[in-house]
Amino acid sequence: MTHKHHQEASEHHAQVYAEDAKPHESTWTHELLGGAAAFEAMKLYEDKKNPGDSHALAKEILAGIAGTQIDKLFETKGLDFLDKEKAKHEAKQKAYAIYDEQHPGAI
Repeated sequence: MTHKHHQEASEHHAQVYAEDAKPHESTWTHELLGGAAAFEAMKLYEDKKNPGDSHALAKEILAGIAGTQIDKLFETKGLDFLDKEKAKHEAKQKAYAIYDEQHPGAI
């Protein structure tokens, strides 16, 4: 089984969360930020998750963490040239995709 979404988000995470990462309007997109935030959300969730969390609750938690990560990135990186709500939506969708890849068949 491939983990396409996980791998892509991991690459985005490395670009955005690198200590020397500098935003650039031509390369920093909603998709890049969404993937980076989704990957960070998954990492944070996996560190703290409760084994009894339902699939729906896990996705709700991931969406919240991903949105918070987008807020943090916009504040710390000065990303006024992007639409924050679009980036949050992208992060939420990517977080869901990563979770579904890593937990196939979860309900």
